[in-house]
Amino acid sequence: MPEKRNKQKKKLSQMPCPYPPLLFLFLFLLPLATSKTADDKVLLRGDQTILSANKIFRLGFFSTTNGKISPPSPTLSPLPSSGWYLGIWYASIPIPTYVWVANRNRPLSDPGSSSLELTADGNLAVKDSRNGIVWRTENEEPGTDFRFLETGNLVLVRDGLKVWQSFDHPTDTWLPGMNVTGQTLLTSWRTLFDPSSGFYTLRLNPLGFNEFQLVYNGTVPYWSSGNWTGDLFTGVPEMTVPYIYRFNFANPYKPTASFWYTVMPLDAAHEPQLTRFQVDAEGRLKQYTWEPQTQSWSMFWLQPDDRCRVYGLCGELGFCQCGLLKPCICIPGFRPMDVGAWSSGDYSGGCLRETGDSCNRKDRFDSVGDLRYDGEAQTSAVRGNMSFCERFCLGDCSCVGFFHDEKLNLCKIILQQPLNLKNSSSWMGSNGEILYIRVPKGKPTKKNVSRSIIVLCSVFGSISILGLTLLLSLGWLKRSRNRKKKTTEDEAEFAVLYLKVFSYKELQSATLDFSDKLGHGGFGAVFKGTLPDSSIVAVKRLERPGSGEREFRAEVCTIGNIQHVNLVRLRGFCSENSHRMLVYDYMPNGPLSSYLCRTSPALLSWDVRFRIALGTAKGIAYLHEGCRDCIIHCDIKPENILLDADFTAKVSDFGLAKLVGRDFSRVLATMRGTWGYVAPEWISGLPITTKADVYSFGMTLLELIGGRRNVIFNSDTTGDKEETETETQKWFFPPWAAREVIGGNVGKVVDGRLNGEYDVEEARRVAMVAIWCIQDSEEMRPAMGTVVKMLEGVVEVAVPPPPKLIQALVSGDSYRGRKSDGGSNFNTGLSSAGSRSSCTKPLSPDEF
Repeated sequence: MPEKRNKQKKKLSQMPCPYPPLLFLFLFLLPLATSKTADDKVLLRGDQTILSANKIFRLGFFSTTNGKISPPSPTLSPLPSSGWYLGIWYASIPIPTYVWVANRNRPLSDPGSSSLELTADGNLAVKDSRNGIVWRTENEEPGTDFRFLETGNLVLVRDGLKVWQSFDHPTDTWLPGMNVTGQTLLTSWRTLFDPSSGFYTLRLNPLGFNEFQLVYNGTVPYWSSGNWTGDLFTGVPEMTVPYIYRFNFANPYKPTASFWYTVMPLDAAHEPQLTRFQVDAEGRLKQYTWEPQTQSWSMFWLQPDDRCRVYGLCGELGFCQCGLLKPCICIPGFRPMDVGAWSSGDYSGGCLRETGDSCNRKDRFDSVGDLRYDGEAQTSAVRGNMSFCERFCLGDCSCVGFFHDEKLNLCKIILQQPLNLKNSSSWMGSNGEILYIRVPKGKPTKKNVSRSIIVLCSVFGSISILGLTLLLSLGWLKRSRNRKKKTTEDEAEFAVLYLKVFSYKELQSATLDFSDKLGHGGFGAVFKGTLPDSSIVAVKRLERPGSGEREFRAEVCTIGNIQHVNLVRLRGFCSENSHRMLVYDYMPNGPLSSYLCRTSPALLSWDVRFRIALGTAKGIAYLHEGCRDCIIHCDIKPENILLDADFTAKVSDFGLAKLVGRDFSRVLATMRGTWGYVAPEWISGLPITTKADVYSFGMTLLELIGGRRNVIFNSDTTGDKEETETETQKWFFPPWAAREVIGGNVGKVVDGRLNGEYDVEEARRVAMVAIWCIQDSEEMRPAMGTVVKMLEGVVEVAVPPPPKLIQALVSGDSYRGRKSDGGSNFNTGLSSAGSRSSCTKPLSPDEF
C-alpha cells in the first residue's frame, strides 16, 4: 500500500498545471486587493484627529448617533445605524461646534475602517472598507501634500501653492478669512443633528453680486441683506461693529465679487474673538461670538428675525408659530406627514389629514384665522356667502379650503396644499380674509383659533385699523368664552397664548370692589386682586373714556401677542360696556421707581441693579428685534419697570407702544411719553425709530446706577448743609454724570449708599453704556441687541463722546451743579425734559 501511494503522488506531481498564468496573476493581485495602493497616503484613520497649529480647530471623524454629536473613540464599536462624517470643529471650546463637513450626504457606517487619504492622482478622499470612496476632491491640478491651517481651512498644495481648499467648499458656516464669491454657497444642515444638505442656502445675488440672499431650494429668495454701500449692508446695520470684525468687499456688482471678514482683537492683550456666521437648519443666518466667561456661544444677531418668514419652513399645511421652541405644528384635524422627521426638526414634509385625503361631501370647515402661506397655490374665486363657499368646495375633491371675505362676500377656493401657513402679519398686512380648512366630519376637536386675541391682534399689523379689529374680536371672544367646549393640549399649543376675557363682575369681586389700590398711572389706577384659582393679579382700570380707548387697544394687541421673561404677562382683559380693564401678573416688589428715592429704606444691591439693567435691556431688545413687527415702547422709565418676587425686571405699560412693520425704519408719532426720558429727535417732531427707546433706557440706566432720579430737588436729599435757601432747588443729574463717567470717575456716579460694595468693572461698563444710549445723534446710539451684548461684556465698550445736545437744551440757569457733588455752577441739560423729584412720579403724558 505505501508503495502504491508513492506512485500516485509521483504521477500527480508530474501532471502539468492547466492554468499557470492565471494562477500566477491571482497570487500577485491577492495582496493588492486587500491593501492600499502603494501611492495612496493615509492622512488619518477613524480614531485619529489633527489639530491646527494654534490648537483652535480639529480635523477628524465625528458622529451624530442618537441626536448626540461626538468625536470617535479608539474603543468605540461601530454602529450600523450611526452616521459618521469627516469634519472640522473647534478644539479649544467644550461645546462641539462643527464648521465643515466633507461627506455630508454620504455618511460612513464604520469609523474603524474609515480614513482620509491623499490618493495617487493628487486628490483628498474619504474611504471606508464597505463603500470605498464616499467623498473626494475634484481639483484640476493634482496635489502633493496637505495643510490644516490655523483658520480652520483644510488645504491641498502642490509646490507650495493651493490647488484645493475647504474654504472654497463650505457647508453651513462662514469663518473669518473665508472668501464668499458668486460661486460660493453655504447650505444649512437638514436638521440640528443631520449634516446632510438642507433646503436653505446663503449666496451672493447673481443679478448684482452686491448683496447676500437666503434662498429656499436653490430657487426662491426670501431674505436679502440689502446693498453693500462700501461700509455696511443697508438691511443689516449690526454687521458694522468695527471692534468685532471688519468686512472687505472686492469688485461689488461684478461676477468676480469676493466678500470676506477679519476679526479684530479687543486689545493688544487679547486674542481675536471666536466668531462665525451660520445658516441654521431653520433657514436663518446667525452670527455668533464665543463668550469665555460663560463658556457658551452668544448670538450677536440673526436674520430673518421672525422665523415664520423663512420660506416653506413648516411644509404643506404646517402652521408656523413665532416665539416658541418648536416652530411648526399641525392645524386641527391634521397630523405630521413624517412623525420621525418632524420630531427630529425636519418639518419640510408638512401635515396631512388625520383620516387620509379622501373626498367626502360630509366634510366640515374649521376657521383657522387670518392666515397666509408661502408661494402660489392654484385658486378659484367665486362670489357668495359662507354656505355657498362650503358647498362649492365640497363639490370639488381637490378643494383644500377657502378664504372668505365677509365684507366683499367673496370666496377664494384653494385647490392645492398651502405651504407654511402663518399669521398675516408675519409677512404682510391683513386684508380681512379668514382661512377655512377642510377637515373630516366628526367630533369637534379644536376651538376656532382666530377667536383668540393673539391671532387677531397679530394679523392686523396696521395701527389705523386696530380699532375696528379689536371691537369685532372682543365681541367674538365674549361669545366663544361662553361656549364651554373642552380645549385639548393640541389646541393650547396652536393658540400659543389665550387671553381670558373677564366680566366686570369677576374683576369687581377679585379686587374686593377695587379697594386695594397699588398705584395710579397716566391712564388710570391699578388694583390688587385675587382670582378664583388663588393667583394674585394686578388689575389696571382705564379711567379716561374715549382718549384711553386707543391706549387700551394698543396694550392688548401689543403685549397680548408676545411672551418674554422680561416682559410683564398680560393675563386677560375686560371690555364690557364702558369698562376697560387689563389683568396682569402681580409684581410683589413693585416698580423700580420706588427704590430710587434717596430717603427710601429699601436699598438695591449692585448685583440686583445689574440684573435689572440687563433684564430690562433684554426685554426691550425682544420688542425691537424678536417680534413679528418691531415694537417701539415709547415710554421706558422706572415706573414701567416692575420687579417680581426675585427682583427680575419686567417691562410693562404698553399703552403708548407703536407697531412698526419690518419694511419701515421710522414712524411718525405724536409727541408722547414722559418728559425726562424723551429722545431729542422726538421733541423736535421728527419721525422716531427704536433708538428713541434706547435713549429712554439710557436715562433710566443712569437713575439705576446713581440710585436717584435724574432731576433732584434739595428736599429729596440729606446731608447737604452747605446749600443755602438762595441756591437753585433743582439739579439735573445726567450731564454731570456723563462728564464724570467719561473722565473715569465712575465711583462718583454710583449710589454712595452702596459704600463701595459693587463690581467696579461692571459699574464702569454699565455707566458707559448709559452714556452711549443718550447720545445726541440716534445713529450713534447702539441698537438694544448691541446694548445687551455690551452689558454682558461680549462687546467691548469704548469711551463715549459727551452728549452735548443735552446741555444745549438747558434753559438758562434752571439747573446748577451742587457743591457736594462737585458740579460747581455746571449748567446742565433739558430743563423741560427732567423728571420730578426722586420720590414723586415723573410728568405723565396728560400733564404736558
